[in-house]
Amino acid sequence: MFRNKGYIFTNREYSKTGIMSTVLGILSCVTLGTAVYLSYRGGGSSSPRYGAAALLAALFMTAGVILGVCSTTERDKFKLFTVLGILVNVLAFGMLSLILYAGAYVE
Repeated sequence: MFRNKGYIFTNREYSKTGIMSTVLGILSCVTLGTAVYLSYRGGGSSSPRYGAAALLAALFMTAGVILGVCSTTERDKFKLFTVLGILVNVLAFGMLSLILYAGAYVE
């Protein structure tokens, strides 16, 4: 009638490089979103600051993808933040690609 829940205790923990990859991806998305919002609010005029922010976001997302891929090889670690970090950094890269495409080809 009563079921044994069968808890499994483990000493695995989250990868620190995976967490850092996720943080860098979120930071990249927020930076790009803020730059687009401020450019929209300014009537479409862009500032060199927004370009510098996009360049910084590109550096963050590159480092985030590298950290995410490196953290996949760690043993006895949970993979949640590793996979989440890679996905968020790829999403930020897609956002940057869309922004650059819209700036070059959309009138």
